[in-house]
Amino acid sequence: MSLMDRIVSCHRHDLARYLPFVVRDVQIGFTRRDLAAELQRFPSVFQVAQDHVAVADHLDSFDYRSAAIDSVMRELRQDGFIQGWRDELFTIAAHYGAEPLFDLERAGVPLFGVKAYGVHLNGYVRRDGEIWLWVGRRAANRPIEPGKLDHLVAGGLPSGVKPFDNLIKEAAEEASLPKELARRARPCGALSYRMELDGCLRDDTIFVYDLELPADFVPRNHDGEIADFRLLPLSEVERLLAETSDFKFNVGLVIIDFLIRQSYLTPDRADYCDLALGVSRKP
Repeated sequence: MSLMDRIVSCHRHDLARYLPFVVRDVQIGFTRRDLAAELQRFPSVFQVAQDHVAVADHLDSFDYRSAAIDSVMRELRQDGFIQGWRDELFTIAAHYGAEPLFDLERAGVPLFGVKAYGVHLNGYVRRDGEIWLWVGRRAANRPIEPGKLDHLVAGGLPSGVKPFDNLIKEAAEEASLPKELARRARPCGALSYRMELDGCLRDDTIFVYDLELPADFVPRNHDGEIADFRLLPLSEVERLLAETSDFKFNVGLVIIDFLIRQSYLTPDRADYCDLALGVSRKP
C-alpha cells in the first residue's frame, strides 16, 4: 500500500455496470442496473429503457420531481432495497451551481450515481514548529466505514445549507468547536472523485477547509458519530495512510492534499508529481 494507492482507490469504477440516469434529456448520474429493474414498477415516475433511466417528462418541476421520487424511495425502503435511511435530503443538480432538479434521500444518492457534496476540515496545531493533525475515530454504529479514522470535522452537504454554514454546524456537533473559532477556518479548494463502494457509485466533491487550532484545544463529540479523537504528528498520519487501511476511504485524498499544501510532501519525493496531480484529478 502507498499514498498513491489511496488516490487511485478513489477513482476506481466501471461505468459499464450502470445505466445513464437522465433528467430533462441531460445525464446527471449512473443508475445501478438492479435499481433500474426495480424502477420499472413505477412508470409514472421513471422511464426505464434498455440504455438509460429517465425521470418521467411530466414531472416538470423541482417540487413534482422531489415528491414523486421520494414516494418511490420510501416504498423501496419498505421493500428492503434501500439500507441506511438517513432522513436527510440532498439537492441534486447536473453540477455544482446548476439549477436544482430535485431533492433525494441521502441513502439513495449513490444508487443513482448523482453528484453529492460535503465538507472536510483539517484541524491542526503547531508544536515546536511541527504540525500535528486532529483525527477522529468513527463510531461503531456509523452506516459507512464504522471504526475508521476520519477528519476532526466532516459531513455531507444537506439541502438548503451552504458549505461554510454546514461546516460551522458540524464543527459544533462533532468536535465542540465554538462558532467564533470555527469561523476562522479557511477554504482551500475542492477535491472530486468517482468510485464504487458497496456496489454503488459515489460521485462526490469535498470542499476542503483548514483551521489552525489553539494548542490547548481538545475536541469533544456531541452527536455520537465519533468514538474518540487523537492528535497525531504528520509523520504518523503519513504512515497510517501509506501502511494501513485505518482511514475512511475519502479522507486520505484530503489529507494528502493537506500534506502537499503544508510542504510536508515535497518534490524531492519520486512520486510527488503523481500525488500532486492525482489529488486534483477530475472524475
